Amino acid sequence: MKRLVIIPLIIAYAIAPMQAQEQYDLKRCIETGLEQNYAIRIVRNEQQIANNNVTWGNAGAMPTLDLNAGASAAMDNTHRKLKDGTAEDTNGATSEAAQAELALNWTLFDGFGIQAEHAKLQELNQLGELNTRLTIEDFVASLAAEYYNLVRQKIRLRNLRATVSLSKERLRIVEERYNIGSMSRLDLQQAKVYFNSDSSKLLTQFEAVYASRIRLNELMAVEDVSAPIVLSDSIIHPNTTLNKANLWNEVLTNNVSLLMAEKMHTLSEINYRKAKSRNYPYLRLNAAYGMDNNWYELGTTELQRKLGLNAGVTVGINLFDGMNRRRTQRNARIEIENESLRKEQLSLALKSDMSNLWMAYQNNLELWTLEKENRIVATDNYAIAMDRYKLGNLAGIELREAQNSLLEAEERQSIAEYATKVCEISLLQLSGELMLLLQ
Repeated sequence: MKRLVIIPLIIAYAIAPMQAQEQYDLKRCIETGLEQNYAIRIVRNEQQIANNNVTWGNAGAMPTLDLNAGASAAMDNTHRKLKDGTAEDTNGATSEAAQAELALNWTLFDGFGIQAEHAKLQELNQLGELNTRLTIEDFVASLAAEYYNLVRQKIRLRNLRATVSLSKERLRIVEERYNIGSMSRLDLQQAKVYFNSDSSKLLTQFEAVYASRIRLNELMAVEDVSAPIVLSDSIIHPNTTLNKANLWNEVLTNNVSLLMAEKMHTLSEINYRKAKSRNYPYLRLNAAYGMDNNWYELGTTELQRKLGLNAGVTVGINLFDGMNRRRTQRNARIEIENESLRKEQLSLALKSDMSNLWMAYQNNLELWTLEKENRIVATDNYAIAMDRYKLGNLAGIELREAQNSLLEAEERQSIAEYATKVCEISLLQLSGELMLLLQ
């Protein structure tokens, strides 16, 4: 019988997850992912680069010191015709030269442009820190959602296992009655169809659990992505204590996107300061200490050597640059205004997201409460239907309807629990409180 083929497959799938020994709760999954996930490691390295860039030397405040050295040689053939008519020819005359120099260049003042550049590097570093935090929060939200998705898929797996068990019991009853002649072959065939249909759904659900497990392992950067993982949570517990006013206050002070928008506004102001620095004069210092050696084969001088120090100060100011300085400053002021508008636009978008998420959160909480009641009623209804079916007072199709109602009620409760949890995660991320999941 096909039933004898399906049951061993279901048992094999059921035993496989039991091979895993370690249990993972959400906190451990997040900590593992933060330590091993490749995207997190990359963004942290990029943050280190931004941190390394915050130096006065990178801002142009430090002097540069260069050591230069070189040597050259020449070999010439010369012909000279004198006024008295005689001529002199010199072939293969050589001359050699060697130089060495230590040169210093230092911009002492450039209209506060150096200070503005250093402030910009500091703000870019802080912006990088916020970007790292944004990446981490997105990762934690994705991992938490997948964690609870795996919990939900396992809940559905349990429900389908129970459904298969119920269908198996019904098939047993029908077979017994068919053997004693109290039920028709049609009833037996219909019971087999229901059992095979439920078994097929169970096998498909094993695939859904497997895919979710693979995704969770991938997020945690587990080398063997197909490795079994046992979750410490077997049910989903939505948080019913969130407060909208408190969450919104946290959004205004702690939302990472809003903080990044503030940094961008600060950077635009620094860019304006840097553009204004071109209105001021600049002061530059240059100095060099070097030695020149020259050797001559011809002439009265055989060797000439110079050794000494030279230094100078340059003071200047740009008087006219084709109106580019004025254009740059105007554009910088416009960019400040644009960043203010972007921040206001983001604040409005966050308010909209908050309103939508809060509505979805409350609605799913109500659905969750309702579906829990429905599942209890559906469980009682099925128990009554099964008792009546065993007594022969209920048709098979009515028992199947009661069974389907129970499975649907369990599925709707699971969906409501998961949807509520996803809304909770989104609200915490919006308010910048997502890392509370680690507590």
